[in-house]
Amino acid sequence: MEPRQQKFSIWYGIVAMLAILAIQTRFLSDQVETLPYSDFKVLLKAGKIKDVSVGEQDITGTFSTEGVDALLSKPQIEEINRAGNGDHAFLTLRVTDPTLVPELEAAKVRFVGRPDNKWLGALLSWVVPVLIVLALWRFLIKRIGGAAGGLMEIGKSKAKVYMQKETGVTFADVAGIDEAKEELSEIVSFLKDPLRYQRLGGRIPKGVLLVGAPGTGKTLLAKAVAGEAAVPFFSMSGSSFVEMFVGVGAARVRDLFSQAETMAPCIIFIDELDALGRTRALSMVGGNEEREQTLNQLLVEMDGFDSNKGVIIMAATNRPEILDPALLRPGRFDRHIALDRPDLKGREQILRVHVKNVMLGSDVDLNKIAARTPGFAGADLANLANEAALLAARKGKSAVESEDFDEALDRIVGGLEKRSRVINAKEKETIAYHEAGHAIVAEHRPLADRVSKVSIIPRGVTALGYTQQTPTEDRYLLKRSELLDRLDVLLGGYVAEQIVYGDVSTGAQNDLQRATDMARQMVTQFGMSQQLGLATYEDAPNPLFSGTGWARRERKDYSENTAQLIDTEVRNVLAEASTRVTATLKGQRTKLEALARRLLEKEVVDRQDLDRVLADP
Repeated sequence: MEPRQQKFSIWYGIVAMLAILAIQTRFLSDQVETLPYSDFKVLLKAGKIKDVSVGEQDITGTFSTEGVDALLSKPQIEEINRAGNGDHAFLTLRVTDPTLVPELEAAKVRFVGRPDNKWLGALLSWVVPVLIVLALWRFLIKRIGGAAGGLMEIGKSKAKVYMQKETGVTFADVAGIDEAKEELSEIVSFLKDPLRYQRLGGRIPKGVLLVGAPGTGKTLLAKAVAGEAAVPFFSMSGSSFVEMFVGVGAARVRDLFSQAETMAPCIIFIDELDALGRTRALSMVGGNEEREQTLNQLLVEMDGFDSNKGVIIMAATNRPEILDPALLRPGRFDRHIALDRPDLKGREQILRVHVKNVMLGSDVDLNKIAARTPGFAGADLANLANEAALLAARKGKSAVESEDFDEALDRIVGGLEKRSRVINAKEKETIAYHEAGHAIVAEHRPLADRVSKVSIIPRGVTALGYTQQTPTEDRYLLKRSELLDRLDVLLGGYVAEQIVYGDVSTGAQNDLQRATDMARQMVTQFGMSQQLGLATYEDAPNPLFSGTGWARRERKDYSENTAQLIDTEVRNVLAEASTRVTATLKGQRTKLEALARRLLEKEVVDRQDLDRVLADP
């Protein structure tokens, strides 16, 4: 256990400075003549002096204030009157006066000699300031050390060490990634019983790299491995290795591995490995060279230790494409485990983990909630459960009901509801027809997702309304006919405005952007254009890392004629979709009008209201 550190308060420093000032005033400062020597001689001749202590530098004593008004100067009399009547102590500087002792004897004044403490003055004037400076220097060094790892221990590792009970996470707390848990269960088995594998000549992987989009549970899974194996868990971020001082990162890597070997079997976990393991390249920037030295030291340490000692390295990243190839080769990070976003079953399992401590109402169906959250990662689902609980608590409910989950989902996907935003009647009517167009087209496309809710309540920053669709199942492959149906739904709002008003608004900007991207992907990536054939012309982003912020790099290895042909095909796809949507909405004009009126009345139309509108002849 670390010694308890004393907290410094500025008041301690103020009190110390005041004490030093008092000592200086009493012993060290130049003595001020409180009584002039001439006045002292006058009082002595007048018989007012009672006792005297004669020192080498000054004379102190007491005198009577009775009848001294005519003897002393006006300032001295005023000072005596402020102090009050009676005997007063005085202090005067001694001057060379051979007649002093005879005059004291003649006045029958008791006097004594007093030696001066020269050693005390020297001690207080020289030693005490030095001690104060040393104490201040020690305090500053400690403060700097606490903020930057310590000047004397700057090369020490900053890794946090957790024991099994401190992690508090096991495989029971991880859901929706069963395949990854099975892969890592072998690591747990080795840490518990290494002889089982060494007996047959097997070697446990030195490193395990967890790859996946943000929020898929990489760090949680690493802690669960440590919790299951009941071994020490060294946790450190990749960015904490590199400091402003050259060589610090490499020293911390060495210290981390030396600590781990003394506590083997254990797990070293480096989060956000891409901050440390980025591909090395020639650069003139000094900071980049420091990062490369740190990476080189990590590579050397991973080569230099034996995994059979029981030290397992785990790392997590959501940008594996920028990692140095030397890190990914066999012998370093031997095993790569990809964590994808969970499917329907996985989302339901994750929700069950996060609602263990939540009071659920009888109408809550986690399977339906999971079906409405395609693409949600584990962190998103945890946030959904927490938002629903907060909304229920805000309303004073005793349990979290299904409507709370619905409202939380709308808030996460669409943004905060803004009923206070003032929208004039004409714009509100335009929004109603726009959203009704989306819903009517979606209901008349057999391969499109079913509509679960239509709203014209503004949400977030730019969303003035939305049409929510719930997929019936998770899809991993989409046919051309399914993409065309989705394309039609995107253009439904734009075409509805065109039919009703003969004009269009800026509210369709996001729909047109998504429709254009989808049509371009069909032409350039999916080979769904007869004019361009089976070739692809753009690199598709890896769906595993969608939403990570890593920009998609497009190939530009086609001619200008091909580029013109691509643009023409994209326009043709969109034009054909617009023609289909126009025919649908003109044929369903009555239902379009009815749904728009219902939206203007209620602002939110759920599935039951939508079914009634569609069934009304």
